[in-house]
Amino acid sequence: MNRPAAGGGLLVVGEVVTDVVARYGSALAHGTDTSARIRTLPGGAGANVACWAVRSGCADVRLLARAGAGSAGWHREALERAGVRAFLAVDEEVPTATVIALVDAAAERTFLTDAGAVLRLASDDFAPSMLEGVGRLHLSGYLLFAPSSRAAALLALRAAVERGVPVSVDPASAGFLGELGPKRFLELAEGAELLLPNADEARLLTGLPEPDAAAAELSRWFPRVAVTLGARGAVVAAGGEVIARVPGAAVCEPVDSTGAGDAFTGGFLAALLAGADERGAAAEGCRAGAAAVATVGGRPPVR
Repeated sequence: MNRPAAGGGLLVVGEVVTDVVARYGSALAHGTDTSARIRTLPGGAGANVACWAVRSGCADVRLLARAGAGSAGWHREALERAGVRAFLAVDEEVPTATVIALVDAAAERTFLTDAGAVLRLASDDFAPSMLEGVGRLHLSGYLLFAPSSRAAALLALRAAVERGVPVSVDPASAGFLGELGPKRFLELAEGAELLLPNADEARLLTGLPEPDAAAAELSRWFPRVAVTLGARGAVVAAGGEVIARVPGAAVCEPVDSTGAGDAFTGGFLAALLAGADERGAAAEGCRAGAAAVATVGGRPPVR
């Protein structure tokens, strides 16, 4: 298949989130205390993708997101330390989104989400000049779940398509995706060149239980699809058929699966921008995902 030309920077339109990560070893004790190790960290799917793209070798990574005034400076500083150019719209009325991530002994996470300022991203927050020098635009699917942020995301998508900049979309959340409706999501994401769902999201979008079949079906809607399978790696499809299967990378000691999918996306997109084919990009994504599982929180440690 014909692939978009490599090169250029990456613009992520997504979110910043304040993550409260609670790691616990025993079963949660309802109605009383459970011992846990708790950290407050900068996160958010879009911001995580941007940071992992830098860690995977992309030198020009930008993020557009909306944050509450109380923590916007903290989030901006964390992004800039990670090498991300931050376009943060400051919301004076609503605080930054907050996620409580409950991480069990198997490193599996459950999220409690307060969307805060994320879904208030406005069309005026986006400027076409943000696309100058950009080789790819990535949209976090969270933005498609509310009217204001949806309008901003679709404005960015249309602007990129008009300039010939390929667009990728991450469906972001099987729970919220189910509320929006698969058909509606597919309609909203039309024009994207690449879809990056996990296995649950791919299953929900197609009604097909097997990841290979779901990936192949989704590649009839989008030119390329990469479905992440957790520790089992990823499957890539194009033109209605599977074109690559990549095994997961080894993890010495999994501690927190928060952000593993974001890490895959950041690694995958950085590799595409560097000229890799789909298999090579998926392998780089799997390596980044494995590194994320060995890290507390959704971002790579800042070197």
